[in-house]
Amino acid sequence: MKDLRVVFMGTPDFALKPLQALIDNCHVVCVVTKVDAYVGRKKVLTPSSVAKLASANNIPVLKLKSIKKEYQQIIDYKPDIIITCAYGKIIPKVLIDYPKFGCVNIHASLLPKYRGSAPIQWALINGEKITGITLMYMDEFMDTGDIIAKGTYEIKDEDNVEDLFNVLSTLGCELLMNNLDDIINNRVHRIKQNEEEATYAPMITREMEELDFNYPAKDLYNKIRAFSPYPLTKTTICNEEVKIIKAHYTDEEATPNKLYVTKNSLGIGTKKGIIYLDIVKPVGKNSMAIKDYLNGKKGVLK
Repeated sequence: MKDLRVVFMGTPDFALKPLQALIDNCHVVCVVTKVDAYVGRKKVLTPSSVAKLASANNIPVLKLKSIKKEYQQIIDYKPDIIITCAYGKIIPKVLIDYPKFGCVNIHASLLPKYRGSAPIQWALINGEKITGITLMYMDEFMDTGDIIAKGTYEIKDEDNVEDLFNVLSTLGCELLMNNLDDIINNRVHRIKQNEEEATYAPMITREMEELDFNYPAKDLYNKIRAFSPYPLTKTTICNEEVKIIKAHYTDEEATPNKLYVTKNSLGIGTKKGIIYLDIVKPVGKNSMAIKDYLNGKKGVLK
């Protein structure tokens, strides 16, 4: 496959393992990613993770503002196949139709469930027990193309979004490389998606970070996992915003929004059960264990 001309499209760390495998086994002629973004408190203009890896391997990088208008730059590289992973934009049909082996996408859910931009987060929010990767042919719509193969993963109770990102990135890489030979030799049994089973995973917004303790503790725990280690859920304690990195819960009876404080623990009552905070990050401060947080609130929290 060393002669296979591949255009790879992706942006975040999640896409690095598939890209590296393609670099090792194929001829990656170009990488397409998002434009550089301002990162951190100092707002440093920073290229994407995928752009950094491509540049380190002397692969041309296209940072397109509008793929619908600038797709010809990709066609000019004459790809045999286009492979996308966490690119985040719908690919125009004219580009999908160009490569002789098609356009293939690595999607972090078991399609047709959780189409969209945040499938990993929503699988955790909804308390799913099983998730996985779908390798699929792309069409002009969002995650609706024919399925090539799937790989599954059983979600552990303690998994957070970072854990799933790491596991599914590896799984996606393996699924791609195990099926790439069949794709280029036309041995794929294409499976149509069942539209009646389709669900969606819309983008995560800042408004969703706030915890509502009128929901059951288990639901809030799942949301905390889905937002950790980034962007983190938050609540207000003693008029101070506190972000929650890690927590656990019990099903004991409680009053929603009531604080349950001991020397070494801080719980918040919910509709059903108590959320106990384990690691928190007060606004403007470093993350800390709940015992250290409570030490700084002596006489305030009772």
